[in-house]
Amino acid sequence: MNAPDKLTIASRQSALAMWQAEHIKARLHALYPACDIRILGLTTRGDQILNRALAKIGGKGLFIKELEQALHDGRADLAVHSIKDVPMELPEGFLLAAIGERASPFDAFVSNRHNTLAALPAGAVVGTSSLRREAQIRARHPHLTVKPLRGNVQTRLAKLDNGEYDAIILAAAGLQRLGLNGRIREILSPDECLPAAGQGALGIEIAEHRSDLLPLLAPLNHAETAACVTAERTLAQALGGSCQIPLAAYCTSDEGLLTLRGLVGHPDGSVLIEAAAQAPAAYARTLGRAVAKRLADQDAEALIDAVLAEQNTAPHG
Repeated sequence: MNAPDKLTIASRQSALAMWQAEHIKARLHALYPACDIRILGLTTRGDQILNRALAKIGGKGLFIKELEQALHDGRADLAVHSIKDVPMELPEGFLLAAIGERASPFDAFVSNRHNTLAALPAGAVVGTSSLRREAQIRARHPHLTVKPLRGNVQTRLAKLDNGEYDAIILAAAGLQRLGLNGRIREILSPDECLPAAGQGALGIEIAEHRSDLLPLLAPLNHAETAACVTAERTLAQALGGSCQIPLAAYCTSDEGLLTLRGLVGHPDGSVLIEAAAQAPAAYARTLGRAVAKRLADQDAEALIDAVLAEQNTAPHG
């Protein structure tokens, strides 16, 4: 295949995002050694606004809008994202060209004084930026205090080290990619904290009119991961999934058979609704819709509407 002379990758400028961009750059360079591959680092609104919850300022799309603008303007050819930061519906004119092999999809418990989430004493303060994590922690550990935590990985760890929190919950993949595996005290099982749709996987986004890039990027697509992430994202999309609602979706694959688990909850932990189903990998989207329907049959949509109404009426601090 004739690769272009030059490719530019758009990325957020956080250490983790740049690691991810460098990882894709290395993969592409191995495939196309004559291609000059560069990274365009950008700061997004999601990176700039750190004093308010994501659910209050527009959601995860704030982490990719500037990158999409660079794709639209031709300043970049592709953008690399953590899939869990990508809205379930991309704006018109953009598409996911490849989904890379997944790293750990699980959440990590990080603490300087305690070894496990279950070992935290009553009143201990746990930090997380995710309503999904908050709902599950509150439901399963009602004696704990959950407080919001924003910022990049290093910022969040610094707040823990400064004593603002007794423990924090982060994506295990992010810590592992940054060489911070030693900070992980416990990997939370999916029974303890069901992951977010796409967690641990990287996505490559392009402008729709750049279909010439699709065969170039195809070797980076990992079929098993792509099937699982498709099922997860379809489930979330069917329920209007965004960071404004506590929604989890986690799919595994065993010899081509997908098992998808979904969860919707109330941020205060008072309600958790769960469902699961199986289907062959070729029916990933059908599986996502099926589990969404099983959740809806348990009144998940009414719960989501109630949570969104509460979010919209809460003061914007």
